[in-house]
Amino acid sequence: MALRAVLIGCGAMSRAWLEAATRMDGLEVVGLADIDQSRASARAAEFGLTSAAIAADAPSLLQATKPDILFDVTVPAARHAVVSAALKAGCHVLTEKPMAESMADARDLVARAKAAGRMYAIVQNRRYLPAVRRIARVVRSGIIGAVTDVHADFFRAPHFGGFREEMNHVLLLDMAIHGFDAMRAMTGLDAIGVTCREWEPKQSWYHQGSSAAAWFDLANGGVFTYRGSWCAQGLPTSWECAWRIVGEKGTLLWDGDDTIRIDRVTGPRDGLFDAVVAADVPPLSDEDRIGGHAGVIADFVAAIVTGRPAETRGEDNIKSLAMALGAIASAEAGAPRKLEIETP
Repeated sequence: MALRAVLIGCGAMSRAWLEAATRMDGLEVVGLADIDQSRASARAAEFGLTSAAIAADAPSLLQATKPDILFDVTVPAARHAVVSAALKAGCHVLTEKPMAESMADARDLVARAKAAGRMYAIVQNRRYLPAVRRIARVVRSGIIGAVTDVHADFFRAPHFGGFREEMNHVLLLDMAIHGFDAMRAMTGLDAIGVTCREWEPKQSWYHQGSSAAAWFDLANGGVFTYRGSWCAQGLPTSWECAWRIVGEKGTLLWDGDDTIRIDRVTGPRDGLFDAVVAADVPPLSDEDRIGGHAGVIADFVAAIVTGRPAETRGEDNIKSLAMALGAIASAEAGAPRKLEIETP
């Protein structure tokens, strides 16, 4: 029997969710909700969901459909209320990032999911990119040795319109968290402290926080630096950042698209420099779970069916949220901050 799912929030991001969910075996989308019901109706028509219930809010849709799963694609300010209502109704929940607007709310949602015995996870779709999976395997193999520092650059200039151009800390909270989570996925390392600065360039069309630079202290004694802007016009990086991962025995570069390069130390010093040689990047493995939105939704559904933990479960993803919120706190205070990573 197919799992019954509803989706809350029918803005632009909902299309990617529904493109994945409506093509997935073992899953039936039975309802859509949005504060503007016409948007929910339009999405239903777009995807041929002729029998789907339409509502203006999560409680009404939950009452009408009694689903197994709720997909939360609402704005961050609505996150806690929507996820809480779904867990109370006995739903498993897969939600957009960020998982909450505060660490207190995040810990509360993790605790609610645990008490309800429901699966609760966050769409961190960058983990499901082929390159991220391949790089994670490189790091685990020891080809470049233990990671000592990681560096990520993100420079693009999208004109979104809507809530992103009005929100505070837009880069750190809405986009940089993808890079923070990808760093954790690729290296297996967590951050324990951060120093960050935000600024608003003269050419910016955002309300606040379109540009930022952050330095994270990693649990192994290493560092992770992030530089980014959402109003840097021309010569953009990939949406996935441009990466340099430095290890004790070599370095990996990823352009954020298809190019991954590795140099590893192979011999004694020749003059000023140790001898290095290019190393091959392993291909995808049959065990790698990929596919962007489709990959993370499929993995979430499989976790429900099998009972195994979802990779992007709340109690793990809260560590990525802590990086974003810690960076914001540091920028606001103008001082370093330790990260709150304890979970219930």
